[in-house]
Amino acid sequence: MELSHRSVLITGAGSGIGRALAVGLARYGTRQVLVGRRGHLLMETAVCVRDAGGEAETVMGDITDDAVRTQALQTAVETHGGLDILVNNAGCLAAGRLERMSVEDIRRQIEVDLIAPILLTRDAIPLLRRSDDAVIVNMSSAVALIAIAFYSPYVASKAGMALFSESLRRELYGEGIHVMAVYPNATRTPMMDTTSAGPELGFDYEPPEAVAEAIIAGLCEGAVEVVRDADRRAAMLEANRNRPAEVDARISRKKHLLEAAVANHRSM
Repeated sequence: MELSHRSVLITGAGSGIGRALAVGLARYGTRQVLVGRRGHLLMETAVCVRDAGGEAETVMGDITDDAVRTQALQTAVETHGGLDILVNNAGCLAAGRLERMSVEDIRRQIEVDLIAPILLTRDAIPLLRRSDDAVIVNMSSAVALIAIAFYSPYVASKAGMALFSESLRRELYGEGIHVMAVYPNATRTPMMDTTSAGPELGFDYEPPEAVAEAIIAGLCEGAVEVVRDADRRAAMLEANRNRPAEVDARISRKKHLLEAAVANHRSM
């Protein structure tokens, strides 16, 4: 895909991967609609985008709100003439044992991480069809490839995003809209501020800029998926697929440490 001067809509654009991707795409002169809940962070991203050579409009609000999704798409049409790239990046999480998790936290994760992006994508497809070359970027997670304990609703939503992307890619194949799924590792973003899990538990953090660069490379190459650290995790993926009980036993040896490390991990 040629990225120059494309119209882009990014959810969760106030910080982390969303901001890093917005700035990276701005260097191609893209025209962006940035969506997020926190106005001051969203405005900071907009300034960064303009400084990097792009255009930016902001829509502040919760992506689970029908009116916010509608406003975001309308803004893309009214200010940029349409939409070429949709990035479903907004997310939230709450860690802990499922039996102790509130109904509200469970519902919130599924609503933000799975239902809202599906609904936004549904409404964006007619706009994307008007583009000569359109892409939908769906943010999944490495935990959708190998599930981790104490994150079951979050893992469920990200696994849902992975297969939603695969199904939709095949549905739209040959119709001018490509779908790309992204599987980041643990990334040093505000979402991870409340966890103490580190490399000893498999949390090897990378900067959001590295993920953004990989996404941009995937867009340019027409990639089906972007999997971070794919080579290192290949053996684990093979074992998880063919010998899942072995992986269960391996994870269980550090389960008590993981539970303690993520006890306060919450970004809602």
